[in-house]
Amino acid sequence: MHKTPTYSVIVPVYNRPEEVHELLQSLTKQTVKDFEVIIIEDGSSVCCDDVVDEFRDQLTIEYIIKPNSGPGPSRNIGYTRSNGRYFVIFDSDCIIPPTYFEEVEKALRIERFDAWGGPDRAHQNFTALQRAMGYTMSAVLTTGGIRGGKKRAGWFQPRSFNMGISREVFEKTGGFKFDRMAEDIEFSVRMKKMNFNIGLIPEAFVYHKRRTSLKQFYHQVYNFGRGRVRVGKVHPGEIKITHWVPTVFTLGLIFTPLLFIVPAIGAGLSAIYAGYFAVIFIDSLWLNRSLRVALLSIPATFVQFSGYGLGFLNQWVKSYMG
Repeated sequence: MHKTPTYSVIVPVYNRPEEVHELLQSLTKQTVKDFEVIIIEDGSSVCCDDVVDEFRDQLTIEYIIKPNSGPGPSRNIGYTRSNGRYFVIFDSDCIIPPTYFEEVEKALRIERFDAWGGPDRAHQNFTALQRAMGYTMSAVLTTGGIRGGKKRAGWFQPRSFNMGISREVFEKTGGFKFDRMAEDIEFSVRMKKMNFNIGLIPEAFVYHKRRTSLKQFYHQVYNFGRGRVRVGKVHPGEIKITHWVPTVFTLGLIFTPLLFIVPAIGAGLSAIYAGYFAVIFIDSLWLNRSLRVALLSIPATFVQFSGYGLGFLNQWVKSYMG
């Protein structure tokens, strides 16, 4: 008789067979193997069926092909096709450390979470730019640790690159409501409103590749900014002052040259920005032990703030002033 797995790993994918190969390869190395894998091909033109077939003798895998609808609906389809007690979603550009499920099991025995998330890190084998982008997306100096860098009870919101929920959570919430752009944040907000026990498992981290160029990174964070405004429209109160910081930061950079009309103001702002980027460089150098990564952390931070800030501002104007 086939044993029902404890965990169902659900991964939507769009035109990324190489990433899926690395992800599945990492899952074969798990110290806890009580899981199945559901890959949802979300309308891809470059499919990963051959990659999935390569791992069928090492993993229990279901492969689903569907028209494109976005990651949110794709994950919901994965939920409905899953057999596990818990559903775990990863992005296709993640590599999972061997002890991931081992750490989750330890935490669930103690905390009994209904839903959880974990941090993301940059693997030493990632490119210097990917490591720099990983730094900017997780550093306290750039995001305040909101993506799992710090444990804050009652505050942490699991993100879709590394999120687990119980079957009960899915049955009571209906899963994701947004198709894309902050669909994970909206889901986390609803779970919190329904009083589910949500927590961070610091040791259950993943290596998250993100994008391969600053241009791709810009489009990604631009949509993050837009998505936060969408969440605020559905859940009033979910837009905080801190969400305006990237917009203010970006507008300040744009208008600083004009402020040299009053030299003291222009020089003062320039010194503040220069000091901030210097601190970013030093912090990244200390954490990554790489001069190249530290140098690339400066443009990565600029792209992160400007992309998020302009996406946020654009969507806010459309939503509240359009």
